[in-house]
Amino acid sequence: MINRLVVFGATGDLNARYLLPALAALRAEGRLGDRFQLTCSGRKDWTGEQFRRWAAEQLDRHGAASPAAARKAVAESAGYRRADATDAADVASVISGDEPVAVYLALPPGIFPDVVRALHRAGLPEGSRIILEKPFGEDLRSAVELNRLLASVVPEDAVFRVDHFLAMTTVQNVLGVRLANRVLEPIWNSAQIAEVEIVWNETLALEGRAGYYDGTGALKDMVQNHLLQVLCLVAMEPPLSLGERDFRDRKVDVLRSIHPLTDEDVVRHTRRARYLAGRIGDREIPAYTEEEGVDPGRGTETFTEVELRLETWRWAGTVFRLRTGKAIEDDRKEIAVRFRHVPHLPFGDGERAVPNVLRFGLEPEGVTLELTGHGTRPQSLAPLDLTAPLQPPTLPAYSLLLLDALSGEAALSIRADEAEEAWRVVTPILSAWSRDLVPLEEYPAGSAGPPLRSEVP
Repeated sequence: MINRLVVFGATGDLNARYLLPALAALRAEGRLGDRFQLTCSGRKDWTGEQFRRWAAEQLDRHGAASPAAARKAVAESAGYRRADATDAADVASVISGDEPVAVYLALPPGIFPDVVRALHRAGLPEGSRIILEKPFGEDLRSAVELNRLLASVVPEDAVFRVDHFLAMTTVQNVLGVRLANRVLEPIWNSAQIAEVEIVWNETLALEGRAGYYDGTGALKDMVQNHLLQVLCLVAMEPPLSLGERDFRDRKVDVLRSIHPLTDEDVVRHTRRARYLAGRIGDREIPAYTEEEGVDPGRGTETFTEVELRLETWRWAGTVFRLRTGKAIEDDRKEIAVRFRHVPHLPFGDGERAVPNVLRFGLEPEGVTLELTGHGTRPQSLAPLDLTAPLQPPTLPAYSLLLLDALSGEAALSIRADEAEEAWRVVTPILSAWSRDLVPLEEYPAGSAGPPLRSEVP
């Protein structure tokens, strides 16, 4: 267990909203020992006391689920050093010491290569680890280069590419439900499942994130990492164990099995759009191109839909649809496994059973099985839904990821080849979009998103 954590970019939103509250939750659960040291670093010219006051405010705002004593302990124990994370001398002054250190890069992904080079020149103590937020690179070429740089600093098992979706209770529950229930695993294949829909639609608009989002877009921000990770858990073959090698090998198998998209495939099976001005509840939302910090010329999408097919015995013939959008009328964050129609119904004329759907709610968390039962009239049918809310997790997702990184448990970390395979999947889409082969559609903020293809005149 590493007892030193250094956070670069510590005055930013990631540390405020997620990392500090995650540490407070670990402290409250007794998972951080008395030897644990937290060093935070940023470019703001703050004293240690100024940072601790700021940290206390952020913990009260974002970490209220943890006891006040735990929040106070984390804030008061944090050290602060002003430093440029791309400068080797500054980095060396922050990570100095003989004991191994876990270095968290809570920074814009575009500067990861420069920071990794600075870490290399500064010299990490033996046994140290590096933790990176997604996206891992900006395209396939840069992902390969970033992995090469990381390998020059620490071994692969000391690199933690974190994706908090993998630690979410419902995402983990996908494995429990499909692998631990005899009734499901035999029918978890294309013979029974017509479509798997993985959706992350949110009412949130840009919310001041133009600096990051406008250079990224929905495809890179959500599909290339989060939604592809969820797809892996839904589609993977049963692993021998949930240990890091078995588990991650099966995820890479899924990514490798995704049918490579040609330009024609991209035109037929992908969509992109961005929101216009509109209203969501009592909020007036400006058009995306009018948001502060947005460059309209980039053509950044805020909505995307991608249909993928897997070339495996289990999944040949099943459609995997990944969809995400911002400024949508309602939050919809779920995995919907849609089964095929029954071959025959011995009921009255006009009666038709709706195909069964197994839904894993991501936010709020829960599992629902949509069946068809007998209706109130003779030989009639009616929906029959079975819903099971999930118990809230003991620790939030970021707490689990931090604990894994500190303890060296890499199963929920993204391996180098996995990161590169995910970029292989989306690279043809990015290429075709850059040549405007797929039109950039528009939808009003507060709507359901672009109209279905069948509704387009």
